[in-house]
Amino acid sequence: MKKVKVRLRPIVSKINLPTVLKTTILPGDSMERLFIATQAGEIFYIGNEMLRTFLDIRPRIIKLGVSSGGYDERGLLGLAFHPDFYYNGLFYLHYSVAGTQGPGALSESFKPNPCNPKTLNSKWINREAQYDHIDTVEEWILQSNGQPQKRRTLLNLRRPFFNHNGVNSLNFSPETGKLVLTTGDGGSGYDPFNLSQDDMEIAGKIIEIDVGKAPFIYNPPVVTRFNELPVPIQESLTVMAKGVRNIPGISYQRFYNQYIKYAGNVGQDLAESIFSFGSYKPIPVTQLVQASLMTSEPDQEECINFGWRGWEGAFPTSFIRSCSVNSTLEEKIIAYYDEAVKTSARRLQPLTSYFHKDPRPDKFGGTALTGVQPYMGQGIPDLTGSIIFTDLARHKESPSSVRGVLAYTRVRTDCKPADFSVIETDYNFGTQSAYYVSLGTNMDQTSLYLGVYGSMKVTDFNQGTIFEIVP
Repeated sequence: MKKVKVRLRPIVSKINLPTVLKTTILPGDSMERLFIATQAGEIFYIGNEMLRTFLDIRPRIIKLGVSSGGYDERGLLGLAFHPDFYYNGLFYLHYSVAGTQGPGALSESFKPNPCNPKTLNSKWINREAQYDHIDTVEEWILQSNGQPQKRRTLLNLRRPFFNHNGVNSLNFSPETGKLVLTTGDGGSGYDPFNLSQDDMEIAGKIIEIDVGKAPFIYNPPVVTRFNELPVPIQESLTVMAKGVRNIPGISYQRFYNQYIKYAGNVGQDLAESIFSFGSYKPIPVTQLVQASLMTSEPDQEECINFGWRGWEGAFPTSFIRSCSVNSTLEEKIIAYYDEAVKTSARRLQPLTSYFHKDPRPDKFGGTALTGVQPYMGQGIPDLTGSIIFTDLARHKESPSSVRGVLAYTRVRTDCKPADFSVIETDYNFGTQSAYYVSLGTNMDQTSLYLGVYGSMKVTDFNQGTIFEIVP
C-alpha cells in the first residue's frame, strides 16, 4: 500500500482524556463546531478559536481510577447529536453513574481452561449484588436559554466489570435515523459469562434505539437483559449485531444510495479487527424475547455476528503461555473450541486485522483499537475513500516514549481481507508519552481529528491534546 505522511496540527491542549470528537451546528449558529467529550464528564466546543464549556456532568460520573491504579474504562463514554439537533436541541449521553460502585461479578481474575469445564460455563449470578457499576443512556435538550437539561433516561444498564463498556458509544445512523448504542461484552477478559453471544444479554451488542418511539419513562429499571425491560422500551429497540468484545463506536460511509458500516472489535491477546458490512437485518428485541419464552431460535440468517467469544477477528480465541523448554517461544491454545466451531459459519469475516506482534518490517504491533472513521475529503488525496484507524500504543515501546499509531485500510471489491498501512505523522512529541485515545470526523467526513493523552491514567489530569490531521 502507498506510504502516506500527514501533519498533526494542535487545536486544543491540556484537557482531560478525550473520549468523543465530533462536530455539529448549534441552534442559531452558522458553522460546524468541534465538540470534545472527556472521560471525566466535561463537554467542550470550539467557538471563535476559544474553548467553551457546553456541559459539565462531572458530579454525575462514577469516581474514576480509584481501585485500578488510575486506569479506568468508565466515565463519559458516548455523545451523539440528534440529526435535527439544530431545530430540536436534542442530544444523547452514555456514562457511568456516580454512587453505583459495586464489588464486581467475580472475586478473582478469569482465564478459560479447556481442561476445566467450569471455566467454560461460568454464569453471572446474583446480579443485583455482584456487579461493578451502572451505565445510563440519557436524552438531553439544549434549551432556548442556551442551558442543557436532562429530559429522560432511555436505558439503565448494570455492568459486571469496570471495563469493556464501549467508547464513542453513541452515534446516529444516517441510514435509519436511529440512535446506535455500541456496548462491550461487560469486561474482565475472555467474556467469562459469554454475554456477547447470548441473545437476551444487552452486553456485547450493537443496538438501535428508535428515540421517537421510546417511551417517556424518567427513570426506567436497571437491567442486564432485554427481557427485564418494560415492553414499551423493548418495542423501541432492535439488535443490529452481536459477538462484540469491546468497540470504539460505529461509523458510516455513503456509496451512492447505500451506507457501508464500519465497527472495530478490540482484541484479547492476538489481534485487533475492523469489520465492514452493507445490508443487515436488525432483529426486533420483542422478537428475541418472544423466541426466548418459546425456547426457540429466532431467525438470525442476516444478523451480523462478529464471532466473539469463540473468535478473535479471523482467529479462534486463544490464550498464550510461554514454552517451558524455550522462554522465547510461545504456545497458543484455543480457549473455546466448541464455540469457535458453532459460530464459524455464522460470523462476519473482518475487513482487516492487525496483530499484537507482527514481524513484518512495514507493519506494527498494536495494543488496542481506539477509533475507526472513513475519510471522504480531498485534502489528503492518498487517503480519500479510505478507512482511518488508530491504536492506543505500539506494542512494547519504551515506557518513556509511548506512541500511538495512525493507519489506514481500504475496502476491496473482491471481498478478500484488506491490507493496511501505517500513516506517518510529522509531529515531535519529545519525551512525552502519546497514547492515541480517540478519532473523530466532521459531519461530511472531510476533516479528521485525533485525541492524544500523555498518560494511561484517567487520574492524571489535563494531559490531553486534540489535533487536526492535515496534509
